[in-house]
Amino acid sequence: MNFPLYIAKRYVRSKSKQSAVNIINLVTFCVIVIGSAALFIVLSGFSGLKTFSLSYTNSFDPDLKASPATGKFFKITDRQEDQLAALEGITAYAKELEDRVYLSHKQKDHIAYIKGVDANYTQVTGIDSTLYIGTWFNEQQVVTGIGIANLLSLSINSYRSPLEILVPKAGTQSLTQQGPNAKFFNTIPVVVSGVFAVEADLDTKYVFADLPLVQALLEKDSTQISGINFKYAHTDNAQSTRKEIQAILGKDIILKNRKELNSTLYRMLNTENVATYLIFTLVLIIALFNVVGAFIMMILDQQGNSKTLYSLGTSIRELRRIYFIQGVIVTFLGGLIGVLLGSILIWSQLLFEWLKISADLAYPVEYQWTNVFVVLATITVLGIIASKIASSRINKSLLT
Repeated sequence: MNFPLYIAKRYVRSKSKQSAVNIINLVTFCVIVIGSAALFIVLSGFSGLKTFSLSYTNSFDPDLKASPATGKFFKITDRQEDQLAALEGITAYAKELEDRVYLSHKQKDHIAYIKGVDANYTQVTGIDSTLYIGTWFNEQQVVTGIGIANLLSLSINSYRSPLEILVPKAGTQSLTQQGPNAKFFNTIPVVVSGVFAVEADLDTKYVFADLPLVQALLEKDSTQISGINFKYAHTDNAQSTRKEIQAILGKDIILKNRKELNSTLYRMLNTENVATYLIFTLVLIIALFNVVGAFIMMILDQQGNSKTLYSLGTSIRELRRIYFIQGVIVTFLGGLIGVLLGSILIWSQLLFEWLKISADLAYPVEYQWTNVFVVLATITVLGIIASKIASSRINKSLLT
């Protein structure tokens, strides 16, 4: 058996004859446990918030989207559509046409974006699952965000009071420069069939309508679109499928996946995650200063035993290894117990939802094995550093 490991395990289980040392050791162990549990709970809470913040992208954005490299619109040929339909890597694709429009209803106005989509759009995104009220649109109908509906006092299926959509005619000035003068605008009355609720900015930004209707409104032909949305059949082959789509559409088209479409949001959330981890790791580092002191107290308390071992032929290097291993065992056990306590709290929140943001929304948390590994790795590394510092106090003058 490894001699230093054997003695270190005996020291971990033994108690000091001095009650003050036992109290210091207990407090030190509790600091490690509480610090580890706090770090794990915070990381799990942030993982839940991150998933919750990104949940709307799963329903609003497709797996992959094609957009023009320059300008707002591009053309797709019948041959390209046949090639896309033959791809085995996608289950469906949907065309869209998007542009800014002027909305008017009962002397209330709002500038938003209209997104004309075809019948396959609900197959490549989950936008229809976000409907707050009503149904998905048919011809001459639209679906608006709940923010737009509130701003314009819209109600669904109101045929007597339709929503007016205005777009500048080709060659006229912009919406903000010209104003809603019918002489310069293409105008179409539509009925709101449903209202979606996703996220505040999106709820006040988009109006969904039938693709041919929007193409007629914007004076575009049936081949002109602003984007194509794709849904992967198998995410494992996503990269090869993406290359095949790029080859079909050509170099003038840019392809972006869901993460690339929301790159700013992902970058912000990842930065916040790293910052949160570093802040709580700093707290653990400060706490482990006390651990170094407690380890030195244990070394001094076991000074008599150390002298005996030294007299029996144990080298100073082996004595340092004994106390180093003892410190690592104590910090790892404390971290493990802390993670277990944190796991109990996280699972209780997932099962019973005892902490709520609102009456019907529980605080989002997520249990991830990555967080378990990160916490245990962090506390182990810090424990190794603290144990190394404390064990280095063992020298010949202390033993003689």
